[in-house]
Amino acid sequence: MPTILRTLILAGFAVAVAAALPSTGSFAAGSSSGGSSSSSSSSTSSGGNDYNDAVSMIDDKDYGGAIPLLKKVVAMEPTNADALNYLGYAHRMLGKQSEALSYYEQALALQPLHVGANEYLGELYLEMKQLPKAEERLAVLEQACGDCDEYVELKEKIDDYKAKQQS
Repeated sequence: MPTILRTLILAGFAVAVAAALPSTGSFAAGSSSGGSSSSSSSSTSSGGNDYNDAVSMIDDKDYGGAIPLLKKVVAMEPTNADALNYLGYAHRMLGKQSEALSYYEQALALQPLHVGANEYLGELYLEMKQLPKAEERLAVLEQACGDCDEYVELKEKIDDYKAKQQS
């Protein structure tokens, strides 16, 4: 199953669970929603159309087109960790590492166990040749979701990175 589709399915489940819980705020703070391209918890909110359009653009690798839509979502919903994660992803895909780092950090400040942001930040750290920091993200993913797809994907990328360093 494509990563984005899997993530969107998981996000829908997270939104349904969150809606069923009392509004104590404890679920959202520890939520691990997100996947290889995060999740869509905002699809039911006021920024839903922009968010969904941005996700489609990212699926189509139109990262530059997705960024303004995601910024609109974040302007309306500053605590939307999924949109912040996607902003990080889009900037990283465009080679803008410092912007990507900032957005991933903002997403993780809101949801420290956000699966997508932790995976992507780990990948960014590998791109920046910061293996220990990538391994820290892997440890967080293990805590957040065990042997989930995002953990496996980041672990494989770390292993590949290490193998290239030894050759």
